[in-house]
Amino acid sequence: MQFAMLTVGMLDANCYIVGCPESRDAAVVDPGGDVDRILGAARDKALKIKWIVLTHVHYDHIAGLPELQERTGAKLAVHRDDNGALADPGRNLAQFFGGPARFPAGDLLLLDGDEIPLGKIKLRVIHTPGHTPGGICVLDGNDLYTGDTLFAGAVGRPDLPGGDFPTLIRSIKEKLLALDDGVLVYPGHGEASSVGRERRSNPYLTTEG
Repeated sequence: MQFAMLTVGMLDANCYIVGCPESRDAAVVDPGGDVDRILGAARDKALKIKWIVLTHVHYDHIAGLPELQERTGAKLAVHRDDNGALADPGRNLAQFFGGPARFPAGDLLLLDGDEIPLGKIKLRVIHTPGHTPGGICVLDGNDLYTGDTLFAGAVGRPDLPGGDFPTLIRSIKEKLLALDDGVLVYPGHGEASSVGRERRSNPYLTTEG
């Protein structure tokens, strides 16, 4: 269940708070900044933040990570192939934003198909490399959190460190478009969409190849 969506940080990244409506255990997906707002939203919903989940490790999605982790004690879940970039300011892009260059390593190193437990629900990990080697999408029931892999009408940039356009398109077509049309797409920037809408109208996905 999605409890909140916040647009945070200097590049207006979408940060989501999701979790179990019964236990009130929650995960913050992509804490790109504005930690007071994130904590305030969780407090308003009486949520206990147990996990921080990163769809990828670019600075605009992780800038609030150290403070949020310090203030909540939440464990960090990140794909194994992106974990090393947390300590590399060239790969996490911190060197371009003047922020802290190194971030704490993950507590749970994710692989495709892993599940993150939150009370009575589980978040399913879908590995979608192409924007970064360890980019993931997170499926929570009918809600898909796509980070910078898939946007409404667009796809993530492949020209940053570790990016690769053919890999990105293959990830989306083989893994995300395999989901039902009614699955809702909540991206890392911009408006929400659905798998069906992107299948029919996203110009990057409607061409052959």
